[in-house]
Amino acid sequence: MADTTVVVGIDNGGTSNNATVLTLDGRFLVDQLVETPSEVRAGPQAAVEAMARSLDGVLALTGLSRDQVSAVGLDTPGPASATGVISSKGSTNFSQPAWRGHDIRGALERRLGLPVIYHNDGNAAALYAHHVHFGVDAMHRSSVSAIVGTGLGGGLVEYGRVIAGAAGMAGELGHVHVPLTDVLAPGQPVPVCACGFAGDVESVASLTAIERNLLPYWLTRFPDHPLAGEPPARAAKLVRGYGERGDEMAREIFAQQARALGALFTIAANFTDPHAYFVGGGVVETVPEFRDWFLATVREHTVLRDEQAASATFALVPERDMAGARGAALAALAAARELPVPPPLVGH
Repeated sequence: MADTTVVVGIDNGGTSNNATVLTLDGRFLVDQLVETPSEVRAGPQAAVEAMARSLDGVLALTGLSRDQVSAVGLDTPGPASATGVISSKGSTNFSQPAWRGHDIRGALERRLGLPVIYHNDGNAAALYAHHVHFGVDAMHRSSVSAIVGTGLGGGLVEYGRVIAGAAGMAGELGHVHVPLTDVLAPGQPVPVCACGFAGDVESVASLTAIERNLLPYWLTRFPDHPLAGEPPARAAKLVRGYGERGDEMAREIFAQQARALGALFTIAANFTDPHAYFVGGGVVETVPEFRDWFLATVREHTVLRDEQAASATFALVPERDMAGARGAALAALAAARELPVPPPLVGH
């Protein structure tokens, strides 16, 4: 593979970086997680060095050298600008003061001496889901993705390209307010998001929402449930396992999350009218029966016009653990195909 030109995708997370390699003709050379420590808690300089090691490690795995790389795709958790500047208020993953307003994309580009293309992790996963689902038709289709994790990430893709927005905040679907009439139980308090909003999607559909909002309420309805004796953070993580086994309280919690996503997709249907609606994250990385039930509940509560229902599809974001790195690589590939070809070297 000495003459192969590639792009590299790096998915930066709170504990690990995951990297992948994509050829210019669209072949992924890695079919597994290639993880290394991300070092984000050690600050920007250590984190950028860790990303460089991640790149070198995945290249070594595929037998390639850095001079065969034409561009690098990077995704990180947000909030961050469209050009990869971390929010001036910081973020959950980038909590140290040194990260506030830090240009992570530019820092990595200077470190590597290669073009670096940036997306947040929700956008990267959305881009990958879009291209996997539509294949050769990807550049002629649109989609919206909701990815349920600690928070709720999202992404909007139009004609195969991520819509980033003027400040890079487009697709922050977790902070869209949705009507709660059909989401909450009678008398259930309006949930509050970690961002301060009351009644946005993330305040219902996220792991944080389970811990802070949903589980405390439902344990008042099921006071003898085994999770009543667990610490809140641990109990929240255990809810999914109960849901997979058909536990009544856990299914009530996840039904609320599915209804909230349906309300979100109803807004998307009237705003962007996409060809496809994708759901991703830990909530659907489960046993088939639970996964199918959850997606069907989302679809049931997404209100579409007849014309929309005839053409829209609902699907899962594939390969959750690798979707970010692969989406980042696809963004780098699109950029690499547009980069000017350097002039030939002339001998002296």
